[in-house]
Amino acid sequence: MSGANAPSPDAVFGAGGRAVCGGIHSGGAGVDRGGGFSYSPGGMNTAMLQQLGVSLLLGLLVGLQRERARATLAGIRTFALLTVCGTVCAWLGGWVVVAGLAVVGGLFATGYFARARGGDPETGLTTEVAGVLMFALGAYLATGPLPVAVVCGGAVAVMLQWKQPLHEFVRGLDERDVAAIMQFVLITLVILPVLPNRPFGPFAVLNPFQIWLLVVLIVGLNLTGYVVYKLVGHRAGTILNGVLGGLVSSTATTVTFARRPTGAAALVILLASTVMYARLLVVIGTVAPDRFVDLAAPIAIMLALCLAIAAATFRRERAEQSEAAPHGNPAELKYALGFAALFAFLLLVVAAVKNTFGTSGLYVVAGISGLPDVDALTLSTLQLLNSGRLDTATGWRLIVLASLANFVFKAGIVAALGSRQLFQNIAVRFGLVILGGIALMLFWPR
Repeated sequence: MSGANAPSPDAVFGAGGRAVCGGIHSGGAGVDRGGGFSYSPGGMNTAMLQQLGVSLLLGLLVGLQRERARATLAGIRTFALLTVCGTVCAWLGGWVVVAGLAVVGGLFATGYFARARGGDPETGLTTEVAGVLMFALGAYLATGPLPVAVVCGGAVAVMLQWKQPLHEFVRGLDERDVAAIMQFVLITLVILPVLPNRPFGPFAVLNPFQIWLLVVLIVGLNLTGYVVYKLVGHRAGTILNGVLGGLVSSTATTVTFARRPTGAAALVILLASTVMYARLLVVIGTVAPDRFVDLAAPIAIMLALCLAIAAATFRRERAEQSEAAPHGNPAELKYALGFAALFAFLLLVVAAVKNTFGTSGLYVVAGISGLPDVDALTLSTLQLLNSGRLDTATGWRLIVLASLANFVFKAGIVAALGSRQLFQNIAVRFGLVILGGIALMLFWPR
């Protein structure tokens, strides 16, 4: 390529002025992974053959998709030649790549305008852009890491193949969905990079960058569930409804289904609460990977207990098809700001209680803060664990206690909004979960 990675004239033409590019000369020269050339008396080396082979295969892969899509401008042979041409140009030098890229772009531009003048209704730029990209990818193969090039080429083929599903997904979005995506971009790419990454405030526990990074994690999980809900929510049955509801918000799902007379409401609410433990495992693995094994074991037991109760409920009650619960924008800025404020407040409270009353006071905080939401208490606990201010045995017990408090809170929602029969069903099942959690906290060895 250009700059520091470009081979010197002596590397291309040899000290005596003879062309030895790419090992084609009988004297032998091989390309190294840094973009230059190395002398190899055996002729073309293994690395170059590997680059050629991968380049050809990636070009054939993308070309196969374009051929099947009946692209008139370039097919399987053209894409294979383009990718190999990019690799060969990279061997010859950075300036050759630039010239080759200009020629390829010019050829595609000529073909595009010829089709447009001929009245071809398919005048999109997909094939043209894919062709230029594959040429550049072939050039990258000569200097960059091979796995990156393979992943990129595979991604191009998949993106081209998924034209119809992607278009249908975009057409299915409404203004609220686009707002959710754009607000997540605002939260992640605009606000996060400008926040200071150092501790502030009492007990030095308020790091704006880390707080907002964890907000991005939770909002990202919610948005992922929301996207899945948008894709299949209207076709969701009882089990899928509970899973999707737990991915977006188990509390919101409880509020929605508590008002419904359907007999499957108890199963949906229980499944949504079960997914809460799966979310906790993801959060723990992301925020505290070094402590994941110790923290995840009791959480996994709680997940297994909920799954067993849900399976028994599914066998006892007839599974009914039910409408997906409506959910609001999970990436709304006011939600993110509210969660950040709650998280920061809990960080201060937990640190202050730990400093004043010791570990025992933290259980009161976990029981109260876990009522409306488990995520904030979980993240604040993991932060203290990472900083060494809390031991692992206490950490997972606080998280489990907060989750049990959340079960109590959701049972109260059902009692206030649902029928007496639904509350009785929920009370029995949630009661088993709460008893199991208490036993786990008491008898699990420290």
